[in-house]
Amino acid sequence: MFAHELVLKERGEILQALCSSGSAEHLERVLDILLSQEELIWEDYQDIQVPGRALYTKARQLLDLVSTKGVDTCAVFLAALKQVLPDAQRRDLSLSGCCANLIDKEQSQITCTQTLLTQRPSIVSKLQGCIDGTLEALAVSGHFTSEDYDEVRLPIHTPSQQARRLLDHVRSKGESAAEVVLNYIQQRQESGFPLTQEQLTPPKEFLKYQKKLSSSVSAQSCFLSNYGGTSHMSLDDIYTEGQLELAHDCADIQGPLGLEEIVGMVGTVNEDADTVLVSGEAGSGKSTLLQRLHLLWARGSALQDFLLLFPFSCRRLNSEQRELSVQDLLFQHCCWPDREQEEIFQFVLDHPHLVLFTFDGLDELKQSFSDEHRLCCPTQCAPVHILLFNLIQGSLMKGVRKVVTSRPEAVGPLLKKHLCKEILLKGFSPSGIDCFVKKHHTDPMVADKVLESLHTNNALLGLCHSPVLCWIVSQCHKELLGCGQGSPQTITDVYLMILQHFLQHQRPLQSTGALGWLQEHLQMVFHLGKLAFEGIGSSCYIFSDTDLETCGVTENDICVGFLIQSKDMPSAHSKHYEFLHVTMQCFFAALHIVLSNNTDRSTIPNLFETQDMKETSLSGTCFRACLSSNSQQEKAPTSKATAFETPNLQITATFVSGLLSGHHRSLWLHCCSTAMIEKKVRQVARCLSKGMQKHFKSIPQPVEGEKKSMHAMPGFVWLIKCIYEMQESRIAKDAMSKLEVDHLKLTYCNIGPVECTALAFVLQHLRNAVGLQLDNNSVGDVGVEQLLPCLHVCNSLYLRNNNISDEGIRKLIAKGIQCENFRKIALFNNKLTDACTLHFSSLLKAKQDFLSLKLGNNNITSEGAKQLAEGLKFSHSLQHLGLWGNKIRDEGAEALAGALEHSKSLLWLSLVGNGVGSAGACALANIIKHSTSVEELWLTENCITRTGVECLIQALKHNTHVKSVWLRNNDLSLQEVEEMTQLEPRLIF
Repeated sequence: MFAHELVLKERGEILQALCSSGSAEHLERVLDILLSQEELIWEDYQDIQVPGRALYTKARQLLDLVSTKGVDTCAVFLAALKQVLPDAQRRDLSLSGCCANLIDKEQSQITCTQTLLTQRPSIVSKLQGCIDGTLEALAVSGHFTSEDYDEVRLPIHTPSQQARRLLDHVRSKGESAAEVVLNYIQQRQESGFPLTQEQLTPPKEFLKYQKKLSSSVSAQSCFLSNYGGTSHMSLDDIYTEGQLELAHDCADIQGPLGLEEIVGMVGTVNEDADTVLVSGEAGSGKSTLLQRLHLLWARGSALQDFLLLFPFSCRRLNSEQRELSVQDLLFQHCCWPDREQEEIFQFVLDHPHLVLFTFDGLDELKQSFSDEHRLCCPTQCAPVHILLFNLIQGSLMKGVRKVVTSRPEAVGPLLKKHLCKEILLKGFSPSGIDCFVKKHHTDPMVADKVLESLHTNNALLGLCHSPVLCWIVSQCHKELLGCGQGSPQTITDVYLMILQHFLQHQRPLQSTGALGWLQEHLQMVFHLGKLAFEGIGSSCYIFSDTDLETCGVTENDICVGFLIQSKDMPSAHSKHYEFLHVTMQCFFAALHIVLSNNTDRSTIPNLFETQDMKETSLSGTCFRACLSSNSQQEKAPTSKATAFETPNLQITATFVSGLLSGHHRSLWLHCCSTAMIEKKVRQVARCLSKGMQKHFKSIPQPVEGEKKSMHAMPGFVWLIKCIYEMQESRIAKDAMSKLEVDHLKLTYCNIGPVECTALAFVLQHLRNAVGLQLDNNSVGDVGVEQLLPCLHVCNSLYLRNNNISDEGIRKLIAKGIQCENFRKIALFNNKLTDACTLHFSSLLKAKQDFLSLKLGNNNITSEGAKQLAEGLKFSHSLQHLGLWGNKIRDEGAEALAGALEHSKSLLWLSLVGNGVGSAGACALANIIKHSTSVEELWLTENCITRTGVECLIQALKHNTHVKSVWLRNNDLSLQEVEEMTQLEPRLIF
């Protein structure tokens, strides 16, 4: 296809690629290249870059102009796109085959003004780090006035945009001004100054402020602020690394992501954006991670590229009623300069790349993210949420690095297009759990006993991947070690354990037995429950003395330890309180719903309908009908509800389900009427059944010839967790009796060990076997073990990219061998080594109906291939074997070929990217020559030479059933490829 036709055909996709980020950088870089290649003249550029014109309008005008200039200009334009766009966007466009080669223009015999045009891309890059110096040189030479300086240095522009504005102004000043710019660049290069970074000498008052800010940040960060209770835990003593992963694949990352890589360039998907999102579920450790970053910066141990770090709490920003400027936001909410406030703020504006902002808990804002209200001036006052949204999207303080934490549910596509990258925080790894427990207990014997108890209860071990639950379990070690066979199984069990722990530590001598501990403190539970319930219903998570008094919360209630004084609110006039953790507030709200006689009968139905309300922006009204009129007037938010409400309501609903389980109903015997509890149990059961049916009804009818498939949403997983918390097999069985699908897809649903436990509890009641797809989650070895109870209803199991090791496979295969339906497994991109192949070999020997084994992108070598071959010799059913992206080399390929040479079942074999050479190819040729079933052989990206291909050609002469042998990217010349293709068209190069 000609370049001109391609520009027309993919016009929509090109517009999207140029404009979807919301930044003009891609378009402006393309314009730079077209100017330098002399495909655009200066008048063309000016016609497009009209100030105030919308980005999409500029991009459309450029496409129209390029199309009218013909095929050659279109080819250069496509080449510019190919150079400018990130890999992900470039792959979506068909740019290969019709792009011109970009060339450097000769600099001899042209003017300085022309040089600024023909070398524009590289000059823009060079100027970004020395704009002030260039402006000063132009001012000294008399070419630039203070007005010109201000025009270039507008803070709404990125450094690259400032460089372009400088060049545009220079062109209007004439040849001598252009000469000054080129001379300045040359002098800096000759003097050895890097052009990417200016020499920096901060003002004296700035350095004093930096020291004061560091001291303030250190003081706020040195003790653990989350779930610390009445005791203070040193962050140094207790901090344990969580599992950090990029939300997208990145070849640059090998192994776990480090703290400093959060703000680094690794994994960047949008180079024009400044905001990094760290997302994770409630209790995954987001706030603690930021706190650790703050402390390391304040001590000079990390992030030293940033001279200033400003930490913000969105929970605190929620309570800010005033309109503020960026300057007010920085100095009033973080640290006030003793003097020279304007000078310090100007330094921040002039050097944004030296500044880091962190915003903890974006999901806690009462306003949902919006880019409707654009704000560009850092001294203009506006509501805090508008300031925050403009900071995130880059309209304000462009160039400042921002790190934002949030739960995944609050992050929609509108926000994601403004992100530099997204990082997932997935709680503790198994080794992280061990590390945290050992840090929590100074007595090694106690730590060992707690860990021993955890490792004998996989359900509880799975729960401890959440740092907040791991803390509860560690805190309640005496209750844990004394519970024998009654060890906690559900999240509700764990929170009831911490409730009992705190209450019995208040009045241990008055405890009246196994059930009396709750009755003794019932009034306190009612008071805190009412406070939590009304707070959840009105998105209130910080409470004043008045709030506490309204709900009857006394000083004695506070002393129990569930409420702590908020660090996010100034306490000059009155104290403010919050629950130890937001999940603790949800738990007390659930206690209120279960125990109170005064809640409206619609409370439970409304609570379990939050997944619908999220879509219609009504989630904030869920509890409004249940609150008193006074509470509604005091707490009702004035703007649209945030996505934060729905997750908290769902957590509350999960706790309600658990508290109403048969296992816990005896707790309520002396607290409320049995009839009332039974009525609420029936309500929850109906809600869960209704919710599941709604999901099942949404399943589309299958395309003819395909299996019926259900792609489950996170709301479905939540309902599953609620059913598990109730521990009611009857409800699970009833729900699954109505699910009639062949394939259940739960990819990218944040499935960890906890969710695996719940899935197994419910899915084991399926009437018919299904394919269970759990790709791109966090299952891990513990999660694999939790799935075993439902393995008998899985005819196929897909676990791509789930951090699974050989130990998880050992347990999975031991169970799978016993399951009649289990016939397919896919495990690519995990942590498997040669040790796992022994187990798969046993599987292949034992199950003569096993069909598909895919182990791509792991760490299997030739030794592993040899072990696998021992099982393949006995398999008479295997149809698909995928080992791409491993290291089996020739020796492994020869072993596999020997085992599969006479196979009558194998249809497809992939050894892509395995370092296989011609010796391996010649051995594999024997499969083609002798197997009566094989149809496809994939040998792309190996080291096969002409000799190996000739062996394959000879083998293909004996087999007409083979459809294709894929050989792209091997050690063959273009001439050899052409020759071999003519000899055998089934070879695909």
